[in-house]
Amino acid sequence: MGLLNKFRSLLIGLVMSSSVLAETKVEVTLVDKLDEARGFCFDTLGFQTRARPEEGLQTHSCYSYQGQLAVDQAFDADQIPNGIFRIIDFDLCMTLTGTSAGSKFALEPCDGGALQQFEHRDNGRVMAKAAPGNCATASEGPSRHGGGGEPVHLIRDLTLEVCDPSRDARQQWRLRTEAD
Repeated sequence: MGLLNKFRSLLIGLVMSSSVLAETKVEVTLVDKLDEARGFCFDTLGFQTRARPEEGLQTHSCYSYQGQLAVDQAFDADQIPNGIFRIIDFDLCMTLTGTSAGSKFALEPCDGGALQQFEHRDNGRVMAKAAPGNCATASEGPSRHGGGGEPVHLIRDLTLEVCDPSRDARQQWRLRTEAD
C-alpha cells in the first residue's frame, strides 16, 4: 500500500471514529411513500439489534413511527455530505456490489474506496460515484410483507438502477431525524 493510500486510510479512520465527531442520526427515506404510510428507509436485513448487516441493504418500513430511529436504519448525517453512508451502530458503510444496473448494496467496513462513495443530490437522488448516472432505487411493484409490525412492515429491494425521471417515486430520498 502506497504512502498516500495509508494516509487516506488513517484519515478516514479518524473521521469515522465516534470520538472525533458527534454523530447525528438520520433515516434515509423515500420522498414518495408508495404503498407504505410510514415510508421506506434504507435498512439492514433482520430486525434492529438482531439485524444481519452481512446480508446488505434493502428498503423497509421506517421505524421512526415508534418514537426513535432504529439501530438498523440510523445513518450518520454528518458523513453523508462527504459521500459516506455509514450505519452508526454497526460502524459499516454502504458499499456497491457492482457498477451495473441491478447491483445490490452491501454493508462493509468503511474504507473510503470507490464503491463506498455516493452523492446525495438536491433532487433527492443518491448517486453512485463509481457508476455515474446510476441511483439507489427501491424496487417496482407491490411491496413484500416483512416479519412483524402492526400493520405488518413492508419490504422492497434496493438496487442500483439508471437514474430516470420515470423512476422518481423510487429514486428520490431525503434525510429525516423523526417520523413526519
